[in-house]
Amino acid sequence: MTASFNADPADDGGIASPTRAAIGDAVRARLERNPMVSRIETPHLDIFGRQDFLSQDECAGLRSLIDAHAQPSTLFSGSANADYRTSHSGNLSPWDPLVETITARICALTGLPAAHGETLQGQRYTQGQEYKVHCDYFPVAADYWQRMRGTGGQRTWTAMIYLSAVDAGGETHFPQCEFMVPPVEGMILIWNNMDRDGAPNRFSLHAARPVERGTKYVVTKWFRERPWR
Repeated sequence: MTASFNADPADDGGIASPTRAAIGDAVRARLERNPMVSRIETPHLDIFGRQDFLSQDECAGLRSLIDAHAQPSTLFSGSANADYRTSHSGNLSPWDPLVETITARICALTGLPAAHGETLQGQRYTQGQEYKVHCDYFPVAADYWQRMRGTGGQRTWTAMIYLSAVDAGGETHFPQCEFMVPPVEGMILIWNNMDRDGAPNRFSLHAARPVERGTKYVVTKWFRERPWR
């Protein structure tokens, strides 16, 4: 069963929020109870991983969907940047049976309501491609914040699944926490973009390190504090 969260639409996304804190508490407790899930020990970030979340066939199927839909990536603001984010990406149809299955599995693992989840997005990184340090939460000073405030509010948790092994490079780097996670096919990585008080957490800043050899595929699902629309 998934939890139900009802945030105050007037909440400022840049300050502490009891509702976002409660979301964090509920997901953290659920993941910590799951014997298949491991916590990555770091003092300032709630981050978890689970091996073999997807099968080889499921990873291959999602890679094919990404190849069919990927376009040069843009930043969330809509701008393109030839240096900052050099991957290819694309939203995957929520009505595709495989996407439906994976989305339901992510929601079951985290306990987050499906209605709070954005569309599953696929990303592909070939040799030399990267996404430099960025946040998944919305900076409230950004010009798009008011629009995001009205379409579900802050992003709380991120769920990212590696769909391929990489011969060299391609790690997910959390520079504020001083660790990196190498791509492992089928593994899901889940972290809270908010701190324990429900405010944006700078320790969640992360980067996709350049791929040195091979091709890296991932899918990412972001969850909002309120139903996404």
